[in-house]
Amino acid sequence: MNELRVPRALIVLLCAAGAVITLAGIQAVGSILGPVVLALVLVIAVSPLRDWLGRRKAPTWVLVAIPLAVVLLVLLGMVAILTLAAAQLALLAPEYADKFSELVTEAQRWAAGLGMGSEQINKAISSFNPANLIGVAQSVLSGLLGVLSSVFLIVVLLLAMSLDAPIYSKIMKASEGRRPAMYKALTTFTDRTRRYLIVSTIFGLICAVLDVIALYILSVPLPLLWGILALITNYIPNIGFVLGLVPPALLGLLSGGFQTMLFVIIAYIVINVVIQSFIQPKFLGDAVGLSTTATFLSLIVWAFVLGPLGALLAIPLSLLARAILIDSDPNGSMAAALISGELPATEPTAT
Repeated sequence: MNELRVPRALIVLLCAAGAVITLAGIQAVGSILGPVVLALVLVIAVSPLRDWLGRRKAPTWVLVAIPLAVVLLVLLGMVAILTLAAAQLALLAPEYADKFSELVTEAQRWAAGLGMGSEQINKAISSFNPANLIGVAQSVLSGLLGVLSSVFLIVVLLLAMSLDAPIYSKIMKASEGRRPAMYKALTTFTDRTRRYLIVSTIFGLICAVLDVIALYILSVPLPLLWGILALITNYIPNIGFVLGLVPPALLGLLSGGFQTMLFVIIAYIVINVVIQSFIQPKFLGDAVGLSTTATFLSLIVWAFVLGPLGALLAIPLSLLARAILIDSDPNGSMAAALISGELPATEPTAT
């Protein structure tokens, strides 16, 4: 009796349709799922601290309170920094009105030297003013601040997950014998998520320090604040440094003119592109098991599905999807190799 075989093209189409439906569902509940994943990532980030306290026989309330306090400190610190950055930009806007008028005059002279008519020049310049320029920077910061807008929901989720984390750790260890593939996939997910956060934080600190030095040399206002912003945006793969560049570049334009703005852009490109595009991906790829292409595609997909929060959590979300759909499947070695960019492990041949 011939075995019924499903055409591979039909399998591919069904998988693609399932992926589209799943992503549409995720997008529909993104306002809930996004904070849930963010809380999960933060709890995973401090799990070594909880394990360390557990090995020292700390009371249960200590296992919950100390990791939760660390997470809340980091979360509320990020909210405070982004809020301060947006407020500082709003306060600085009136101070540079006169400087902007001087820049307009210089732009008119430069454009006239290129043969452009005065009507064209005035029409082009009339669309710009300090409020608009600062508004661009504020919109960038507001988008990042919107990532953390559901603070109350995230705090409640953090509290719930922190309370459940000790028992979930025991459940995971107990399931190792029954579901070894799923156990390995989920533990690998948590390990890679922590390594991703560690690598991103280390390189983010390096970029932030160098950015602060460059901004200080160029006399751009609030260099320390923009350095901290550069650290936060470093968690967004590929395009994060662009978001961190907008505010200091605009302030460089208003405080020192086009030359200062150009130097700020060049400094950020040299520092951030070299580190984030050439050095960090090597360490990040080794740490999380995602190729450069997979990392970039994950940013596009999750930013489309979940917005700014999806961009911030693109790597952890992709790692979670890989753990559930690929790493837990014993037959998924080829898919894992395509995503990680590494050759699949070869089975030893019998002699």
